Amino acid sequence: MTAPHSAHAVTGQSIEPVVLRTDPVRLLRFGALTHNAHRIHYDPVHAASEGLDAPVVMAQLHGALLFRAAAEFAGGPSGVVSVGWRNRAPAYVGCELVVTGVVGEIADGLVTLELREHTGDGVLCAEGEAVVVAHADPVC
Repeated sequence: MTAPHSAHAVTGQSIEPVVLRTDPVRLLRFGALTHNAHRIHYDPVHAASEGLDAPVVMAQLHGALLFRAAAEFAGGPSGVVSVGWRNRAPAYVGCELVVTGVVGEIADGLVTLELREHTGDGVLCAEGEAVVVAHADPVC
């Protein structure tokens, strides 16, 4: 296995994008795992009654995607120290979500990633940062 990207990080370096196509089954499963049964995630009529155009992706799924991007950069989940994010706009079930980012600060053996998640058509859904170990061992 190759070394994690974090082992050779350079400030301003782009990370590999993480892409997820959302769909009703994926959302149902994620909701079951996270004990989130709110009807805005699967019921179009209820979502509309809450002022939404359609069922929406769970807030925690945005964070999970940012974590996935950080873990891939770090060479595995054990290299992720922390992830934080803010949801900015709803993502509707059926959309494509793309996490991109750049290396921010590198200090004391840690790399800070500045992360953004957009829908496939460019809507900013979440932004945040992750801290990963600069020299994580590859996960086999």
